[in-house]
Amino acid sequence: MGEIHQAFSLTVGINYGQIANNLPSPTQVVHLLQSLNINRVKLYDADPNVLTAFLNTNVEFIIGIGNEYVASMTNPSNAQAWLQQHVQPYIHNTRITCITVGNEVISGNDTVLKTNLLPAMKSVYQALVTLGLDKQVNLTTAHSLDILGNSYPPSSGSFHPDYAQYIQPLLSFHAMTKTPFLINAYPYFAYKSDPGSVSLDYVLFRPNSGFTDSNTNLKYDNMLYAMIDSVYASIQAMGHTDIDVRISETGWPSKGDPDEVGATPENAAIYNGNLLQRIEMNQGTPMRPSTPIDIYVFALFNENLKPGPASERNYGLFYPDGTPVYNIGLHGYLPMMISSSSLLVVPWLHLYFFAVASLFLF
Repeated sequence: MGEIHQAFSLTVGINYGQIANNLPSPTQVVHLLQSLNINRVKLYDADPNVLTAFLNTNVEFIIGIGNEYVASMTNPSNAQAWLQQHVQPYIHNTRITCITVGNEVISGNDTVLKTNLLPAMKSVYQALVTLGLDKQVNLTTAHSLDILGNSYPPSSGSFHPDYAQYIQPLLSFHAMTKTPFLINAYPYFAYKSDPGSVSLDYVLFRPNSGFTDSNTNLKYDNMLYAMIDSVYASIQAMGHTDIDVRISETGWPSKGDPDEVGATPENAAIYNGNLLQRIEMNQGTPMRPSTPIDIYVFALFNENLKPGPASERNYGLFYPDGTPVYNIGLHGYLPMMISSSSLLVVPWLHLYFFAVASLFLF
């Protein structure tokens, strides 16, 4: 059995979603993440309670402007007011390094929202410039892989024709501002939709025969890297080779509805464990071997109020009480409130996710 890793690589972050009514307080989450040595966090909003709790912790934050606020951000005065309220009070003591405007907008059904996305991003960017924050804070948006029209083989990747009118000018914005293109990439969805044809070993980073891209002769042994490279190819097909692709979400559910094939704690442990081992190796993709992949794992906690199938509520590494959903080779603790005036520190949670996962890796 290989080495048991005790901490995330610096290139790994965690998504801290809060669509739940039973989560620990942000102050308690600070202790958990510090004990796990996680110092990169992605939020879906700019919750002042979270940002205040993390003051002077040296944790790096991506914060979000929700889809419901995108239209108002097209107004420059609104954009500047948002930054003055949600960024300026915290940025000197909390490392806010990126703002996402909207989430999975382009692949959605709201045409007005799609039309407003880039003007809102430009407006917020200009406000960052006005406030002198544009060198500290990147501005971007996160996309579902549904924006792709073709993804196989990766070198033939292309964006869906229906979305080209929105993506082409967005890529020009990223090239101009030197900001990353974020994707939410889930091999689990591909396996769930066609388990008879998609190899479980291929999506879980386990030993498999993989495939060779006939156009490039590049060998792929896992689906996530193929997904990333298909996005790079899609961007290149639109004339850009100077935009970084980063993974704003990836993960695997530990539980699902009866028809959600593969949603088990064992598969979630193997996926995330093998993924983190790959990142520890500073691997790039076959198309970008010298660029280590940049990933935010989804998610920190199970979120009991998320709509949709059961899997949506079961992506967490932890239950809200701080106990692990499955074994994960990290040590952590979560101080839990037992009264208004006292704290109970749950003993160090001895988690062996990597030890389990290494049984399946190589």
